[in-house]
Amino acid sequence: MIKILLVCSAGMSTSFLVEKMKGAAKSKGIDAEINAVAEANAKDYVGKIDILLLGPQVKYLEPSMKSMFTDIPVSVINFVDYGSMNGEKVLNTALELLGK
Repeated sequence: MIKILLVCSAGMSTSFLVEKMKGAAKSKGIDAEINAVAEANAKDYVGKIDILLLGPQVKYLEPSMKSMFTDIPVSVINFVDYGSMNGEKVLNTALELLGK
């Protein structure tokens, strides 16, 4: 199972994207656990996820998240993919970053 965490300022704006990503994973037969949280709760996932994706609105958090999540990929979601809620493309990007 692939565990993906999306982080945004309040955890709300990424919830719809998470649902789109879950649908894309299901249609591809990928076993994935995908969640969204507010930046303040990200620390609760250290050691529990495979990849962390940041909403474009919190890209300034990338350095601090990379220092917190040292053993996994941390990346900012493409602005266009985020804005269009393209769950399949964001999922594909996560899989590429994981080498899958």
